[in-house]
Amino acid sequence: MTGASAPAPKAARYASGATLIAGGSGGIGQAIAELLAAAGSNIAVTYRGNREAAEKLVARLEATGRRAAAFQLDLRDAAAVARVHAEVLDRFGGLHTAIYAAGPYINMRYISDLAPQLFEETVGTDVFGAYNFFHHAIAGLRAARGVAIGLGTPAIRRYAKKDVMSSAPKAAIESLIKGIAAEEGRNGIRANMVGVGAISDGMFHRLVAEGDFDDRFIQATKNAVALGRFGTAMEIANVVDFLASDAASYVTGQTLMVDGGFAL
Repeated sequence: MTGASAPAPKAARYASGATLIAGGSGGIGQAIAELLAAAGSNIAVTYRGNREAAEKLVARLEATGRRAAAFQLDLRDAAAVARVHAEVLDRFGGLHTAIYAAGPYINMRYISDLAPQLFEETVGTDVFGAYNFFHHAIAGLRAARGVAIGLGTPAIRRYAKKDVMSSAPKAAIESLIKGIAAEEGRNGIRANMVGVGAISDGMFHRLVAEGDFDDRFIQATKNAVALGRFGTAMEIANVVDFLASDAASYVTGQTLMVDGGFAL
């Protein structure tokens, strides 16, 4: 016997307040929302353009007995982000978990073929969006001694050719997450990152449709993964659920790769 107490049930941790998921209308965001709602959390999501998906998600969550809301939001607009955080606190009575699952569509390009303006726009959208989101989440998370989670990429450990527009901003976001962990641990906040490997949900279908992922690329990607397959949004959500729970109460400042062994 170590004398350590068992983690509190998830329902107890989620008894008041809400989880706020930036990019909650996407494939991974929806999987996270549904899993955390099943664990007992009320859910608020933001979306940039896919209102239909966000509204359908809210309806599904409410049908399970959870409270839910969706907010149209450009994460680059710091004032708008602040307003959404304030509304979440007012509507749900608190914020116990903040998850950044957003990010722009990523074109797969060699650096030599990538226009500087497109790189600037993509990195700016993702990095400043994440900064605005977490900056305004901290006050609510302090009150709840809550959890911040960012979604990143294993390409920050093992670079994938033509993936600089994903790996560069996510490396910056990883640094942001580590900063929150270091600075806010004294306030009870835990902050971690999940490295999202190649998955067959969400943006995958658009990348296939637009020719960025052809059969040769898909097979080469599988060959580079130790498990030899693509993952799923729910496999990502399962790890986010763990990091958000009290089972991970002594885990902070970490990046957990959920990539089937790509970054080995």
